[in-house]
Amino acid sequence: MAQILDPIPSDSSDYVVCCYVNATSQIQIARITNIANWYFERVVFPGQRLMFEALPEAHLEIHSGMMASAILSDTIPCLTLCLQSVQEIEAEAASSTVLTSAE
Repeated sequence: MAQILDPIPSDSSDYVVCCYVNATSQIQIARITNIANWYFERVVFPGQRLMFEALPEAHLEIHSGMMASAILSDTIPCLTLCLQSVQEIEAEAASSTVLTSAE
């Protein structure tokens, strides 16, 4: 999954694929601020599913509010939002390559 505007820092080879769902009726801002040299911020509309790549130690901040104000309403460790780690992705790719070449 490419994140063209804000790729994970290049010195990091370990990442997780995460998913966050805005289950509220308000627009939210999802932001990761605890990773050095990386800026991640997205607007998440009500009912929208946000899929993203992050470092395992990252924390997703959820800001919600009205108009020009936003309040930090939650901080979620990205590992709890994890769908798949880079190791699982590589293992799946390796096993599918073996199956393909064996056929």
